[in-house]
Amino acid sequence: MIQEKIIIIPFIVLLLSLALFPMVLPKWWHKNYPKLSVSLAAIVIIYYLFTAEGLPKLAHALEDYFSFIALLFSLFVVSGGIYIKIRGKSTPLRNAALLLAGSVISNIFGTTGASMLLIRPYLDSNKYRIRPYHVVFFIFLVGNIGGSLTPIGDPPLLLGFIKGVPFFWVFEHLFSVWLFTVGLLVVLFFIFDYVNFHRVRPSLQHDIDEEGEKVTVLGLKNMLLLIVIVASVFLQKPLFLREIIMLGAAFVSYRITPKDIHERDHFNFEPIKEVAYLFFAIFVTMIPALAYMSENSKTFGLDHVGSLFWFSGMLTSFLDNAPTYMNFLTGSMSTFGLMTGSPADVIKFSIDYPAFLKAVSVGSVFFGAMTYIGNAPNFMIKSIAEHKGVKMPGFFQYMAGYSVIILLPVFFLVWIIFFK
Repeated sequence: MIQEKIIIIPFIVLLLSLALFPMVLPKWWHKNYPKLSVSLAAIVIIYYLFTAEGLPKLAHALEDYFSFIALLFSLFVVSGGIYIKIRGKSTPLRNAALLLAGSVISNIFGTTGASMLLIRPYLDSNKYRIRPYHVVFFIFLVGNIGGSLTPIGDPPLLLGFIKGVPFFWVFEHLFSVWLFTVGLLVVLFFIFDYVNFHRVRPSLQHDIDEEGEKVTVLGLKNMLLLIVIVASVFLQKPLFLREIIMLGAAFVSYRITPKDIHERDHFNFEPIKEVAYLFFAIFVTMIPALAYMSENSKTFGLDHVGSLFWFSGMLTSFLDNAPTYMNFLTGSMSTFGLMTGSPADVIKFSIDYPAFLKAVSVGSVFFGAMTYIGNAPNFMIKSIAEHKGVKMPGFFQYMAGYSVIILLPVFFLVWIIFFK
């Protein structure tokens, strides 16, 4: 028992590293995160190699990881082969429509793919009056909350699907929450943008009016490959067929995409490389943490829907949303005697206790927007915006000036309406 508690330490160290090092020691982190990830995972692997049930647990975790990273990688590569440029007047209505469209698209490309696809044209189209709140609301909607209608949309929901949550369960049970939250945030953005637009318009009238309305889209062949990837998600047998199809589509996309499209998108493999290393460590080190959560679920108050929403949300805000989802899903299932975590147990949980699964799903996805470290796209969006000359708020400024005063009241309303 003591050994099992000790072996959770690599998981804790990994989560604390994710929370602190990118902010405190960014250069060191960028250089050393692969070594740290592999080292922490190796500790757990070695431990389970010498336990009775270790190999099956490791094999299951690595199978889940391969399914997870194959989809993320293929979506990343295919979205990098599509270039979008938007010209025209950056009116509040058009910006709000773009954020709403991005929220929908994030369920097809994933929040990472949609963010990388749309952030540059979004920034360029607002170049005459870009402000930090433009980027912050993009993080809120396209980078996080928008992608809560399909398992493809956000990593926690993808993990749930891999574990056994039916594909369309997410849309059926989360659509009303998505519509309320996205609709309210789009309205709030429109108010912010309306005030800004009419404040700066007199001084920028000529520049704004000179912009002709035009949308350019290159790399449309990749849309067909995207359809192939999405369709392959539904394949369950034979083992790894869907992953082979996904990776094959990514390979074809990379080969047929003209070089100038990748250059316009500033495409490179560094973002997905970081995700691959970190999630390898997460999937492996998470094994003992999930077991501990299952055995102590009632201690954490996971038998109440409201508590589950807030606990999973608050942990997601400062750690990574994927392991948060898995820990609270496993813990909540355990309170109802579903201890194995098998696909059959997950399906039963989604049917018999949908409110609990809904609370975990919403909390894990929505609260990823509370900080820069809540979800993978957040830092990527911030970095691209700063490269474009936007003076983005720091870590605590982002919270104090935006997420706490805008998102928390919205989430409070979500709790009152859907989970209290």
